Amino acid sequence: MAWFSKKPRIAVDTQQQPEPGPSRMEGLWAKCESCDEIIYRQELEKNWMVCPHCDHHHPWNARARLATLLDPDSFEEFDKELEPQDPLGFSDSKKYKDRLKATRKSLEENDAFISGVGRIGGHQVSVGAFVFEFMGGSMGSVVGEKVARTFERAHDLKCSALIFSASGGARMQEGIFSLMQMAKTSAAIARFRTGNKPYISVLLHPTTGGVAASFSWLGDVILAEPKALIGFAGPRVIEQTIRQKLPEGFQRSEFLLEHGMIDNIVNRKDLRARLGQILGLLG
Repeated sequence: MAWFSKKPRIAVDTQQQPEPGPSRMEGLWAKCESCDEIIYRQELEKNWMVCPHCDHHHPWNARARLATLLDPDSFEEFDKELEPQDPLGFSDSKKYKDRLKATRKSLEENDAFISGVGRIGGHQVSVGAFVFEFMGGSMGSVVGEKVARTFERAHDLKCSALIFSASGGARMQEGIFSLMQMAKTSAAIARFRTGNKPYISVLLHPTTGGVAASFSWLGDVILAEPKALIGFAGPRVIEQTIRQKLPEGFQRSEFLLEHGMIDNIVNRKDLRARLGQILGLLG
């Protein structure tokens, strides 16, 4: 007689199993990227996406940023109808036009930049903010056009210009068309400056590539959020190019402030008051 008998395996009919529904706890909690503390998401959002334990600044939705920093009900959006095209018929692992379609559908944004006119402390300002979730906030022809129109609108309205930058740089799926936006936006700033109104540039994490190499660094006043990564090429690329070890904190906003590259680092919760102060003095 055998010491054991082989029992037939029970077949599980997966088609009979109910599909798991969304968890009641899903999305209620967030983990801080810096201190690893678990935070009630609603508390984090009320705190402007700043960790209450370590003051780490988490990514903040562009529309929420504008709604919070501008005077209530003062923002009027422009150029929302502009949509990027596929001039090169570009394709890598996915067709560029399909990537655009999927991103537009998931974010309900036409491109990586929101622009319009609003007020801060009663001061009118032509304002724009990058949507980093849209293909890394990359600057293609439409983003460049909307940035240029932000400065043109400020020139026509004789008001200050304000841009919140968070970008991985030029959108290479558009090739030379994206690189041309660096010169285009810089030329728009030159025309805007004939009106003697200030341009305030706020650098967020991260601000890199062609955006950092053009209009983001051309502000009359350049502010940054704490510990933001700001620069043209990434630290790893620079180290491989010059074959030297970079200093600790290189390209972070604290390092740039110490070396005179930016004017000030402003905590997110203090930014509205600081912008109002600057506009009151210069605008």
